Amino acid sequence: MVDGQSEAVRDAAGQRFVRETGLAAQIAALAEPVLADLGFRLVRVTISGREGATVQIMAERPDGMLTVEECAIISRNVSPVLDAHDPIAGHYTLEVSSPGIDRPLVRPSDFDDWAGYEAKVEMRELIAGRKRYRGMLEGTEGNELRIEVDLGGELGKQVIGLPIAQVAEAKLVLTDDLIREALRRAKKARKGGAAMDGAPMDDDDLEGGGQ
Repeated sequence: MVDGQSEAVRDAAGQRFVRETGLAAQIAALAEPVLADLGFRLVRVTISGREGATVQIMAERPDGMLTVEECAIISRNVSPVLDAHDPIAGHYTLEVSSPGIDRPLVRPSDFDDWAGYEAKVEMRELIAGRKRYRGMLEGTEGNELRIEVDLGGELGKQVIGLPIAQVAEAKLVLTDDLIREALRRAKKARKGGAAMDGAPMDDDDLEGGGQ
């Protein structure tokens, strides 16, 4: 029973709490199973432009990395599915990218994976009179993310809990420490043979999609 409970906790930590709406949600529903079959995870889907829309699918491997070659693999597999279901009227351009270094945080597990690094968090509703928080991630506890923020005045810096279900958007803040850690993880992934086709990852691969 304990093992079953642990597995359920891991599954919940791996589920995205950020959900698209409208057309982006339709595309996410089509793309996510394709990504899962290929061994990737969906990060988010965004749509920009009116005439000649651009659909950006941000994806990653379970280790958080993604090479240019893997972006091409995803595009080749997702494009036929979108063409078959035709969710977008008219011409559109499909772009597949990695999360980038200052990545969005879309799963509870992301807060644990990047504990010790700075992040910006925006809540759906006011929490203690604020919607926006910035500080050092301290991981998760139960259904909350833990973050050290400066509350100002005599309160100073404190670690507070924010309900993950109420997070509207969260992303890492680009710092020198974060860049070094992202490069370290990329190097470790290369040594572990994590790249699908054996292609090396360079700094440009890390930066893709992080805009």
